[in-house]
Amino acid sequence: MILAWVASLLLLCSSLLVCLERLTALRIVEVKTIAIAQQGFIEAEKSVLACEKSLSNLSALNENTCFIQAISKNHWLITSKSKPAIQVQVFLDEKTNIATRLNWRQVFE
Repeated sequence: MILAWVASLLLLCSSLLVCLERLTALRIVEVKTIAIAQQGFIEAEKSVLACEKSLSNLSALNENTCFIQAISKNHWLITSKSKPAIQVQVFLDEKTNIATRLNWRQVFE
């Protein structure tokens, strides 16, 4: 009887170790996925910011890393080309040529 009890405890401990190993592997994948997503958002924000800064002079853009679309007079919609995509709505003041960000959102496919 004692031998069966010890064997069941050993099996229970081994299954606990297997579960802990799986959880650790999932946590590693989760941390790596979060880091990759954060890096993608940083790159998308940099490209949108570059387009936003050169909105008054679109010919000054070295490379086109975003889609720029006019919504109405002095209102622009800027979307990054990289994934995950960020979309911002910008108001461009005619007098000062300063772009003011009205809102932003993540673009889902």
